[in-house]
Amino acid sequence: GTMAEEEEAVTLVTCTAPVNMAVIKYWGKRDTELILPLNSSLSVTLHQEQLRTTTTVAASRAFAEDRLWLNGEEADAGHPRLQACLREVRRLARKRRGGDGEDAAPLSYKVHVASENNFPTAAGLASVLGGFVQWHRGEREDGEDSVARQVAPETHWPELRALVIVVSADKKPVGSTAGMQTSVETSALLKHRAEVLVPERVALMARHIRERDFEAFGELTMRDSNQFHATCLDTFPPIFYLNDVSRRIIALAHRYNAHHGRTKVAYTFDAGPNAVVFALADTVDEFVEVLRRCFPPAHNGDRFLQGLPVGPAVLPPELLSAVLLEPMPGAIRSILHTKPGPGPQVLDDPSQHLLGPDGLPRGHQ
Repeated sequence: GTMAEEEEAVTLVTCTAPVNMAVIKYWGKRDTELILPLNSSLSVTLHQEQLRTTTTVAASRAFAEDRLWLNGEEADAGHPRLQACLREVRRLARKRRGGDGEDAAPLSYKVHVASENNFPTAAGLASVLGGFVQWHRGEREDGEDSVARQVAPETHWPELRALVIVVSADKKPVGSTAGMQTSVETSALLKHRAEVLVPERVALMARHIRERDFEAFGELTMRDSNQFHATCLDTFPPIFYLNDVSRRIIALAHRYNAHHGRTKVAYTFDAGPNAVVFALADTVDEFVEVLRRCFPPAHNGDRFLQGLPVGPAVLPPELLSAVLLEPMPGAIRSILHTKPGPGPQVLDDPSQHLLGPDGLPRGHQ
């Protein structure tokens, strides 16, 4: 191609990334610029067939400016965190074009980004690895040793399942970024948690996963979730992410486990009212039926249950009398049945790009 064609060329890359759920929570940054965590954390990457974010990046010298579209709506591309990502994209684009990395030309690349979720709520953060992942806090100031490592691949524990329970709720009261810095500044409990408790919990959790010990994994998951929310309450002024429905799910899980005499289900909540309940595959049908009885679906009966199939279950009367609480119709919007899954994937099929060859969202002119 001629030099001019080279100038106008649009490079398109599309990837999918999963959502993960932390079972040992990260809360608080030791460096807000570099987004370095106060403590290590451990999470389960959920399967992309049920939950994924698809992102297309287009880079070209022909673009006038950086632009961003989220779920079809144009958003502000000037956000500092996004700008940090775009700097990295430009650096990689330059490397890919075979530049030696010293010429200033690629700064003239502008980047268009389009991103879409196949789920209605941001259920967590995208993860860089599949399966069970530990984010090591690292010690260095520059963050070079703050890295994610896989504890075990998604194939390691084939019976593990997750139920993402979307609570009918409005936007959360306090964004995570603002909330966690207030906690760092005001909560003595958070300091104790990060320095003393989390290091041993992360090691324990990794062991429970390696040994596929569901009861130990489940109990520690619930304890850690409860403690994370305790640090939110210990923040001054306090932060409340759990609501009445969240607390009802917690009570239900404990009653269900008590009835069975062991930990069969384990809840965990991030910075919002939605629950993720972990269970082994043979518990799912019965527990979903329990949820359906406690939180009868409002109108969207067909969309109430999504994801992997769930079979019917007949609940024994003694289970019903032991665990059922006063029903709260419509309190749960949906339940998504999923399992651990792989890390990000590059999509080779050009028809999957969210942006057209002109670098604009498809279907937009």
